[in-house]
Amino acid sequence: MLNNFTGADHVYIACGYTDLRKGIEGLSVLVQQEFDLAPFTNTLFLFCGRHRDRIKGLYWEQDGFILLSPCSFPSTAR
Repeated sequence: MLNNFTGADHVYIACGYTDLRKGIEGLSVLVQQEFDLAPFTNTLFLFCGRHRDRIKGLYWEQDGFILLSPCSFPSTAR
């Protein structure tokens, strides 16, 4: 549970698309292996879906990860 989010020290946005079916383990492995970064820091990692209409975030809080679930952005086309 997000107890006291006063801000992340760093925010990384993954370029390209990420398979948003990945969970905490899959995304944390991606951060470690593909980006050579430590996921267990005060850092927010953001991932974009294939169609760029969904995002997923991964954030480490002192007692575990917080997975910010996909959310859809409203379409601007009418």
